[in-house]
Amino acid sequence: MEKETTCNSCKRKVANMKGVARFLCPKCGKYEIVRCPQCRKIAAKYTCPGCNFIGPN
Repeated sequence: MEKETTCNSCKRKVANMKGVARFLCPKCGKYEIVRCPQCRKIAAKYTCPGCNFIGPN
């Protein structure tokens, strides 16, 4: 069974959601960061599970 993709900030499931951002961690480049549209809009903080980088800054 495949793990569901969730927002790194609010942990909401983002499958088939419009406006989702997916990118590699800006610091280590090893882990994918997923942001839902609401967390992007309010600039909610996220933490990289690998290097503990906290964004957005």
